[in-house]
Order: sequence, then structure tokens, then C-alpha cells
Amino acid sequence: MQNKKMPLPFILEQILVDLKNIGARSILVGGCIRDYFLDIPCKDYDIEIFNIYKIEEISSILSKYASVKFIGKSFGVLSLSINNIDFDFALARSEIKTGLKHQDFEVKTNTTLSYKQAALRRDFTINSIGYDFLKNEFLDPFDGIKDLKHKILKHINAKTFIEDPLRVYRAISLSSRFELSLDKITFNLCKQVLINNDLDYLPKERIYEEFKKIFLKSNKPSLAFILLEKLGILRYFCEFDNHINSHILTSMDNLVQIIRKLQIQDEYRILYLFYCILCQNLGTKSIKTFLFKVTNEKKITQIISNLLVYQDCFNEITLKNNLTIKLKKLSLNVNIEDVAILYWSKNFNQKASKDIFEYIIKVSIKLNIKNIAIKRLVCGKDIISLGLKPSKKFKNILAYALNLQIEKNLEKEQIIELLKVTLL
Repeated sequence: MQNKKMPLPFILEQILVDLKNIGARSILVGGCIRDYFLDIPCKDYDIEIFNIYKIEEISSILSKYASVKFIGKSFGVLSLSINNIDFDFALARSEIKTGLKHQDFEVKTNTTLSYKQAALRRDFTINSIGYDFLKNEFLDPFDGIKDLKHKILKHINAKTFIEDPLRVYRAISLSSRFELSLDKITFNLCKQVLINNDLDYLPKERIYEEFKKIFLKSNKPSLAFILLEKLGILRYFCEFDNHINSHILTSMDNLVQIIRKLQIQDEYRILYLFYCILCQNLGTKSIKTFLFKVTNEKKITQIISNLLVYQDCFNEITLKNNLTIKLKKLSLNVNIEDVAILYWSKNFNQKASKDIFEYIIKVSIKLNIKNIAIKRLVCGKDIISLGLKPSKKFKNILAYALNLQIEKNLEKEQIIELLKVTLL
């Protein structure tokens, strides 16, 4: 299929010409082609190699340009990164299911395959489009371009699709990220995977990665969770009682807009904010049991659990009554901006919510506590300088000093003088 030339990084064009000179046929595949048709910038290119039998021949070419990483030498995958762009080169291969787990596949390289035969192992038609740069030709054996145009997500092969349960989560993720309608037959295949209980064998890390893509790359994450509910997958997350209410779904979509308005780039932070929205109605125990189903990372679980304790505190804080004091105290427990973002997300359509958010941020910036705890003016060494020896009382003394700092707005010297009177 001829089309206008697909723009590629110049370094990749050079590599493709070099590979041709050793007899390789190189086809760009997967997400980079899909994203080209969707006008999405790309920094990650996958190239499938045909007509070459030894991975070392490819490595010798790639090593001229950058350090080569063998990320799958046993089945022919090489990776290199140049100017913050990632390139993966893989020998054409086929896959055969060998067990119940997601990773139970026998992979065999076979560079004599036709492009259509090699593309059979892929999940969806929109991910099966190839591009031959040297011929300026798109290869589309399963009408993926047509499905992209009609915004439909459709599987390639029913038999191989249900062999990999992760594809159910990928269907949800892709449908949300690109706002695609899931083909009816593909929907039913996803249901069949569920009926077969094959999702039981998915490691939580893979589920977490698909959730991560939903939260970081979707304009409307709500679409994913609506589909999770329709497919019946929420039964695996009983904490939600098979249903996620419309307020949570709307709040997630609101959070996308707020993150973009504030230009937040920290992916880790974005993720825990989304999980806070998702878990906002759960009790402490349910929050932890749900998060344990998607991650073993204790830090993010603690951050989320802690934020949710204070998620509604701005409903109690009036802008006239002791806001400064309350914000100072709040900063000792959580990131104030995070709590304010959660408040704005859940009240996005209320006229005053943006003004309240901006006022809280303005005050917290003035106090230098927007993203950090208030700095304690008096510490342990100051107590020691008064002639006291370290003891269990220090904790109470420091708490008293901090209270004077926050409640009375005293400077360090004033607090020290009061401590002298009190302690000596």
C-alpha cells in the first residue's frame, strides 16, 4: 500500500540502509505505525527483521551507532537508545502457547516468514500495520488502517487472541487511550477469557502497567473503567462491589485536565493521584487490599492511603477561619497541592472550586509549604543548647515548640525564650 513517506529519525534511516546492504528486509511495526496514523509523536520504534538468520549480523551494524543492549538474545531482540529515542530490532518470529501463564510461550525466530505470517502473532489489527521505509510502502494484511479510520479495535486471530489473557487488559487500555469502540466479536473473546478464568494467571505487574498506560495516556480514563465493568472484570477487584460510580469516573477525567493545566510531568505523582481518585470511597483496609492486587510497592500504597485520610479536609477549611494555621498543620502530614488537586478534581464543575484551589495554593506558596512540610524552627540541638540532656521528654518539648511556631506564629528566638522560662 503506497502512501506519503513516513517521517523517521535520520539515524534510523541510515541504519535501515545499512541493514539492507547486508541483505536484511526491515519493516517498522507496531505502535510507531499506529501513532503515525493518529498523528501522535513517537519516540519508540520497533523494527522487525526478515531474511537475516544471525542476530550477530544485526548487532554488528547497530553497534556502529550506539551501545547495543541484548534484551532478548534467545529470540532475537536488540535495543539501542539514541538522542532519547528508543529503537528495538527483532528477528521475525512465531509464538506457540505452552502453558497457562501469560509468559508461557515458545518463541521461534523465523525470518523466512512473510510479513502477514509474522503479523499473525500480534494482538489487534491496528498494531499489525507495517512500513517498509525503503519501498515507501505500508503493509496492512488485516485492514488495520481501515479500523483506525473507523475507530474500531479488532483482534486478528481468535485462537491466538485468547491464548494471552493480558490482551484483555490491552484491549481496555487501547480502547481508552485512543477512544476506540471494541469490536463485538473481540468483546466476546475478552469475555471468554474471563469465563475461562485465564485472568487468574496474570501477574499483578502486568496489570499495573496497563493501568499506568490508562492513567498516563488517556484523555478519558473513565472509558477504561466503564469497559472493565461491562466485561465483568471488576469481579477481580471486589473492593468496588462490581461498580465504580459516575462521580469517580468524572473526577478521573477532570484530573486529566487539571494535570495538563498545571503541567505536571512527574509520572509517579500522576499515578498516585489517579489511584486516590479511584479509591476515594474505599475504607482503609479495602484501599490496601485493592492496591496489593496491582502492586507490591509499599511507598505508593502509603502515599495513597495517607492522602485519602485528608482528601476532604478542604470541605472543612473555610477561607476566613485560621486557614494559615490549618495549612501549616496539614503540611506536616501530606503534600498540600496534592490534596488541593484532589479537591478540584472532585468539584471541577463547581464555579468556585478553581478559585478555592488557586487561593489555597497562593497561601501555601507564601508560607513555603505548597509541596513540602513546614520547616521546624526549633530542633533537638536547640533544646540541648539550653542545657538539657536528650531524653524521652524531647519529643513533647519539640511538639510544644512547633505548636508555638504554628499557632502563635512566633519566630525562633521568641520560642527559645519561652522554652527557657518554661523549662529552666
